[in-house]
Amino acid sequence: SGDAVDAWTLFAERLRSVNGTPMTSVAELVALLEQNNWLHGYCDPALWPQLAPEFPATITVETVFDRTRVDEYQFGITRASAAIAETGTVVLTDGATSSRLAALAPWVHVAVITPGQIVFDLPQAVAELPDDPNVIWCTGPSKTADVEGILIEGVHGPGVQAVLVLG
Repeated sequence: SGDAVDAWTLFAERLRSVNGTPMTSVAELVALLEQNNWLHGYCDPALWPQLAPEFPATITVETVFDRTRVDEYQFGITRASAAIAETGTVVLTDGATSSRLAALAPWVHVAVITPGQIVFDLPQAVAELPDDPNVIWCTGPSKTADVEGILIEGVHGPGVQAVLVLG
């Protein structure tokens, strides 16, 4: 629908404005990973069958996140519950996100959404929040300015926040 396209366009613009990376194809995702030499990661097992055919053998993807090897994962690909066009925010929940650690620990987090999951603004996002014990709102890469007011990305979470819209 036209609304979904408009919502994605606004979301992508706002995501870029907070140093996030919007993508509309698996090929774009593969190119991002290859260009940066991020060749080992995790993917939600529910998403992997859809993504796997386009992934080259040079990228190793696991569908079980092994907490004992958390530092080995360069990227995590998980489903998001929603995306907020107004702010470029991705909403993660325990219900939709297969592994919170896989979304927050690797340097790169790729949230996968469908056009229908994009809401226009914060009031709509709050109104549609699922009944879930953990809801995380991610607006671009992790950032802090705790140290002498200098903005640093990737300190308390991913240094790269990408969003792949499928469908």
